[in-house]
Amino acid sequence: MGIPPEDVKIIFAGKELHNSTIIEECDLGQQSILHAVQTPPRKILNKRKDATVNSIEESTSETSLNDSGSKPMNETLMDLPLDELNKEDLALQVQESNKAHFYVYCSTPCKDVTAGNLRVKCASCNSGAVTVDRDPQCWPDVLQPRRITVHCENDFCLVSSSKSNEMDNQVTYAHFYFKCARHPRLGEDDEAVPLYLIKPNLKNIPCLACTDIRETVLVFPCEAGHVTCLDCFCEYCTIRLHERQFEFDSSEGYYTLPCPAGCPNSFIREVHHFHLLKTEQYERYQRFSTEEYVLRAGGILCPRPNCGMGIIPPSADDPECRKIQCIGGCGYVFCRNCLQGYHVGECESQTSETSTSTLSRNYSVDPTRASEAKWEEASKKTIQISTKPCPKCRTPTERDGGCMHMVCTRGGCGYHWCWVCQTEWTRECMGNHWFG
Repeated sequence: MGIPPEDVKIIFAGKELHNSTIIEECDLGQQSILHAVQTPPRKILNKRKDATVNSIEESTSETSLNDSGSKPMNETLMDLPLDELNKEDLALQVQESNKAHFYVYCSTPCKDVTAGNLRVKCASCNSGAVTVDRDPQCWPDVLQPRRITVHCENDFCLVSSSKSNEMDNQVTYAHFYFKCARHPRLGEDDEAVPLYLIKPNLKNIPCLACTDIRETVLVFPCEAGHVTCLDCFCEYCTIRLHERQFEFDSSEGYYTLPCPAGCPNSFIREVHHFHLLKTEQYERYQRFSTEEYVLRAGGILCPRPNCGMGIIPPSADDPECRKIQCIGGCGYVFCRNCLQGYHVGECESQTSETSTSTLSRNYSVDPTRASEAKWEEASKKTIQISTKPCPKCRTPTERDGGCMHMVCTRGGCGYHWCWVCQTEWTRECMGNHWFG
């Protein structure tokens, strides 16, 4: 290209690399991108009135590059604290901290919690050919927008090339993101969710539950920063899930868990941390969250076995609205009050099941296993799935082909009803779904 080597600078992860930098030490994954940029003439940006933005001075001279600015970010970046620190705390943190380690949840293709790499690009044009004005010093610097400014080398970036006098058009901000370190990069949009509560246990802190010292731990966002190993965290989540004790975080709109020590303001905000659970347990957590959200909104769940569809009644506050149909699910029509098949007249009293607390105190019974170990339960579920009750006398009725016009065969009843609507047979039923 006819460009002298001294007129080319290499940019990687927001840093201009020094000529002495060895590429294999830069934490490069497969298909990582390095940007080779021709050095423009020296330019100095005047100091702006905004106190939050410092003047930026570029120079092609190696002597003007300090040690920190000329090394890749994986060598200069320290482990990030959860909150912002004052200058004294920051100085102490730098002395005690080690090089940063990140963990992410990779949804595709790994579908697992993996090690992650921090990368940066221009928030305006998404170009990776940027140099940051300073390293991030806490997680808010990484997760929140418009915290750190950059110089974008992309000639087509509208912000960096703007001639406007408006302040916002003069400033280019960094957009930090993470990539999975396990698989090759799949494209520009291949990003992973950072799990910022998971950290390497460099300080050898024991787990608050089992007291073991593990290599990788989860630090709860409480003031005390309680530490738990990942195995105990999964057990904590599983027990709370079994007891349906996940709590609703109104600020985020999710169901989550606090610190098990009962610390205030300790909710886990990033629910992707629950991907530490096995796939079956995480799917169960998603079902629980959906069910609780429906119930919280005044809805109900379809009581038919193997369905459980969430339903928001059109008249959620009207107690007279008793007839509910599972539209979009199994189509079951049931009574809102007793959750049995829809019927005419008052609901029958339901017999409560025997509590496991009446069993011997010396014998512990898992409620879930106890509910599954009932001899007649399988037969009851089969009847519920394959039959519908007569709306008048509630006799289970099975339809074996034919039309939708049902006649109850129980002696003294003889009620004419519609299999679809589960109400009295009418001409409207005859016209809409006599056969089907």
